[in-house]
Amino acid sequence: MARSLSLWAYLLWAAQAKTFAERKLAERLAEGKEDATRLNERRGITEKARPKGQLIWFHAASVGEALSTLELMRQIKADRPLVHFLMTTGTVTSAALMAKRLPKDAVHQYAPLDVKSYVTRFLDHWQPDLAIWIESEFWPGMLHWTHARGIPMALINARLSEQSYRRWRFFPIAARSLLRRFQVVLAQDTVTADRLRWLGVLNTSLSVSGTLKEGARALPYDTTEHDRLSLAFAGRPRWLAASTHEGEERLVAEAHLQAAKLSYRLLLILAPRHPERGNEIVASLRRQGLRVAQRTKGEAITRETQVYVVDTLGEMGLWFRLAPISFMGGSLVPIGGHNPFEPAALGSAILAGPNVQNFQDIYDRLSKAEAVKVVDDVESLAQALSATLEPDEAARMAHAAWEVVSEGSDALEITTNALLRLMDQRARD
Repeated sequence: MARSLSLWAYLLWAAQAKTFAERKLAERLAEGKEDATRLNERRGITEKARPKGQLIWFHAASVGEALSTLELMRQIKADRPLVHFLMTTGTVTSAALMAKRLPKDAVHQYAPLDVKSYVTRFLDHWQPDLAIWIESEFWPGMLHWTHARGIPMALINARLSEQSYRRWRFFPIAARSLLRRFQVVLAQDTVTADRLRWLGVLNTSLSVSGTLKEGARALPYDTTEHDRLSLAFAGRPRWLAASTHEGEERLVAEAHLQAAKLSYRLLLILAPRHPERGNEIVASLRRQGLRVAQRTKGEAITRETQVYVVDTLGEMGLWFRLAPISFMGGSLVPIGGHNPFEPAALGSAILAGPNVQNFQDIYDRLSKAEAVKVVDDVESLAQALSATLEPDEAARMAHAAWEVVSEGSDALEITTNALLRLMDQRARD
């Protein structure tokens, strides 16, 4: 395997980085980014026992990546009923959601920081039989020390943005050394596959699977709450702005006000990417002169309500079902967009801004099928919204998007089979 001076230097630093790591933990705790009751998990310390038998470890960056594995776990469990799962993530939000959504034979832990003693302690305790990274959460030390123990490693649902690709190209030998430790690499699309190949992933381990979010089970929802809100909305035309980011809510609100001139009693359901921003968003919208109801405060939706801010976790399945049109956030601001397959699978027409490079391949497929309207600014968003509010147009777009989703649903089967083969190989060895 290629030797990298930069990787060697990083690993040397990570072996002695406890003081730095503790300082960062203290800073993150003060900022509300860590769970004080579970801080030891960041040090590789846990009170939970390792389950007996085979244990598969999934590591994801945060909510979206973690959720994409839930149906995969169910599929593996159906074939290997005795297997157990360990899921690690790095955010408080993901931990809260995983507590509700993980199957019964799965344990959630915060990922240890990339310090040798922390990762070693984590691996000593959990002793995973298979380690699976989701998308692009690469911590060099974690990868190196896991591989050093002979644990089979896979990278699934891989997605490498242009920015990440350019960053890794500054360290080509380190990238090649780390990426070649994966025995299985499944890319979401051909663009990612090409980038990974250029970084040194071997063709023998690399293939394109599609995105797991295409094959994921439809998001759950509360049927009672769905019926209650349907009555509260009283047949009003409505649309959803999903996973919005700072600076984007103001633009969405301006587009809403323009479209509302042509659509009487139009209602905007606004679901921010980070629900903890709810109070800030509500205050900002009210300064714009909008009449707002906030879900976490139990405020009622009245005939006068213009915006319903749904600052909660785990309810996106409800909002996509209630909204015939969904604008996908992170696309009018330079975030790179969010995955549109969840609204597509639940019958919602899709709008998006120009910044969708994180999921360019998916948006290209939707655009080719005329299943998405991509806009440039507030005015074009308002125009696209007004056009899509026509019932026939929303239904046409939603059906076209659903067909694109259906075409890619074999990603789950491809990924499941690849991991089962890797497990069998591990058992033979």
